[in-house]
Amino acid sequence: MTDERIEVQRPIAADAATIFKILCDPKGHVAIDASGMLMAATGESVGAADERFVVHMDRESLQDYPLGEYDVTVIITTFEQDREIAWTIDGALQPPIGHVYGYRLEPIDGGTLVTSYYDWSNIHETYRDMGIFPVISENNQRATLGILARTAAPGAGRPGAND
Repeated sequence: MTDERIEVQRPIAADAATIFKILCDPKGHVAIDASGMLMAATGESVGAADERFVVHMDRESLQDYPLGEYDVTVIITTFEQDREIAWTIDGALQPPIGHVYGYRLEPIDGGTLVTSYYDWSNIHETYRDMGIFPVISENNQRATLGILARTAAPGAGRPGAND
C-alpha cells in the first residue's frame, strides 16, 4: 500500500473463472459492493479492454461529497481472462477523475488468492487537492472481498483456514 494506492488480499474457495465471471458482470459489481454506493447496473458482461457498462450510484452512503444519485460509465482498462480486470470511470465529475479499481486473481491450493486494488496516483490535477481520496477505504475493500467470497463460494470458508 502507498499513499495513493490500496491493495488488500483474501483467499477465496472458488476457482478464478468463477470469480472472474462475477467481476465481469455489471450486476456482479453491485452484488459485491460494500460501500453502499452502487445501486444498480445496466449493460452486458464485459469480455475485453475498452468495453463499458453503466452503474447507477448514490453517494449518500459515504456522506462525503454531495453528488446524490448519478450514473457512471465503467471503462475496462485491463482485461486478462481469469487473471486481472481493472477499470476507470467516466461520470458526473468532469474531466474524468482517472482513478483505477481492479482485481488480480492467482490460483492457490483450494481456490484463488484475490487482490483488490484501488489506485488514485494518476488522478486529474483538478481533483488532487479536493480531499476526497481515497474514496473507498481499506476496510471497505476488505468487506467487498468478503462479500465476493460468499457470492463465489457460499459457505465454503477460506482455503487454508483449517490447515
